[in-house]
Amino acid sequence: MHSIRRLLTGIGEVVARPAAFLLVAIYVAVWLWCDPESFDWKAGVEVSTLVMTLFITRTEQRDTQAIQAKLDELLRAEHRARTELTGLDRREPEEIEQHRARARSADPG
Repeated sequence: MHSIRRLLTGIGEVVARPAAFLLVAIYVAVWLWCDPESFDWKAGVEVSTLVMTLFITRTEQRDTQAIQAKLDELLRAEHRARTELTGLDRREPEEIEQHRARARSADPG
């Protein structure tokens, strides 16, 4: 189960890279070369949806990385903060949720 989680996280990171757009372009080029008659308006919608998904994923990844960099800087600047939290972004999403749940249950307020 852990390897599946790592694989899914890895795929999410890969599709946020510019190379994913190149792969889509190659996919469309091969499609047009092999079977141009099948590339109709439905195919155009399919490719457009795929490209928009990549744009959204890339934007989310950029925003997440920017927020993470800012939070890491705040944790480094605040001497009372626990510095082990700066590495939390390298964990799997389920592990992060577990950490947040433990922190909420330990919160006296």
